[in-house]
Amino acid sequence: MRAHPADADPERVGPKDSATDGREPRCYEIRVRGPIGPTIMQAFPTLAERRSGQDTLLIGPLPDQSAVYGVIHQLEAVGLQLLEIRRLPTGDPEQPAQ
Repeated sequence: MRAHPADADPERVGPKDSATDGREPRCYEIRVRGPIGPTIMQAFPTLAERRSGQDTLLIGPLPDQSAVYGVIHQLEAVGLQLLEIRRLPTGDPEQPAQ
């Protein structure tokens, strides 16, 4: 049996993208359906919100892959519909100021 080949997609979150390997947190853009009110935004303290048409973008740093899954779980827990998750390139001009 052969192992899976290394994935060449730079946008894919790999096992080495964790806070424990000394890297800085990566910035993500998470698109959800509809508006998000201030009460629900409290569930995402490290993310900023920005409207994009009828959708909302949650943008901010996440330290590792488990944090990405944590946000996905939280979205589901508060009843938001996840549309897309993108890892933003380092130095992206759309990254929110920290």
